[in-house]
Amino acid sequence: MTKIIHTDNFAGDYPDEKFVEGLPRLNAQSAKVICDAINSTLPENTPRWYAVVEDDYKLQPGFEP
Repeated sequence: MTKIIHTDNFAGDYPDEKFVEGLPRLNAQSAKVICDAINSTLPENTPRWYAVVEDDYKLQPGFEP
């Protein structure tokens, strides 16, 4: 099963990722369809976007001085 994250679109060092809450457990294909639908509504060079990750994925933190 997979999860959807909200992350940095430009692969920065501190993407400050968050899981998208409130979704049922999804298989990879369903999660990709959802991400593609959401991402298609965002501007071309949006700084944040949605991606599919495995259930055991560890979120990458944001910058903390």
